[in-house]
Amino acid sequence: MENKHLVILTGAGVSAESGLQTFRDSGGLWENVNIEDVATPRAWRKNPGKVLEFYNYRRQQVLKAEPNHAHRVIAELEKDFMVSIITQNIDDLHERAGSTRVLHLHGEIFSMRSERDETLRYPCRHDIQLGDRAEDGAQLRPDIVWFEEAVPAIEEAANIAMTADVFIIIGTSLQVYPAASLIDFAPKYCPKFLIDKAAVPHDGIQELTIIQKPATEGIELLRQKLAEM
Repeated sequence: MENKHLVILTGAGVSAESGLQTFRDSGGLWENVNIEDVATPRAWRKNPGKVLEFYNYRRQQVLKAEPNHAHRVIAELEKDFMVSIITQNIDDLHERAGSTRVLHLHGEIFSMRSERDETLRYPCRHDIQLGDRAEDGAQLRPDIVWFEEAVPAIEEAANIAMTADVFIIIGTSLQVYPAASLIDFAPKYCPKFLIDKAAVPHDGIQELTIIQKPATEGIELLRQKLAEM
C-alpha cells in the first residue's frame, strides 16, 4: 500500500482525548453555555463580547493541550502513505504532531479575521478584544465557521475525498453536516474505516469497517489493518 492516498476525516473525538471538550459533551463545553449563544452569527450580532470571551477561553485551552497518541500515529502514517487530513477541529494538534497536509473545514482557533472581509486574516495566539480592528476598520472575530454559516472549504474537501485509495473517519459519528457527506465523495469501492466510540452501522456505505473504540485505541487496530493490505 506504499504511496497509496489515505484521506482521513477527523472530528472532536480525536481532540477530546487531549482534554479538549466538545460541544456534545454532557454538561456543555463552557459553563453550560448553549451553542446558539456563542457560535452563531446571531450570537455575534447580539453579544460579540461574550463570543470573544468564549473563543479566548478555547484558545487558551488549545495552547495548553498536547497531541495524543492518535494524532501522533496519524502523523507517522506519512512514512508509508500519502496522507491528507480533513479535520472538523479548530485546534492545531495535527500539525503539532507532525502532519503536513491538514485542511481545517471549520476554521482555526489561532487565526482571526475581519468581520466584514473574510479574506483579511491574521495569526492570533492572544485574546481578541472588542475594539481590535482589521485593516479595513472592522472588528476582528475568530476565523471560525460558526453554525448557520457556509463551509467555504467543503468543495476542496470533496475533491480530496474523491482521490482516496482508503477513506478513514476518526472521532466523529458522521452526524455533523456537511462534513459527514464527504464519505459519499470517496470512491465507492475503496476501503473505508470508521473509528469512534459511538460509531453505529451505516447502511448503504460500501466497504465500511467500523471500529467502535476511542481514537487512541482504534488507531492501533487501523494501523494493523493497513499493514495487512
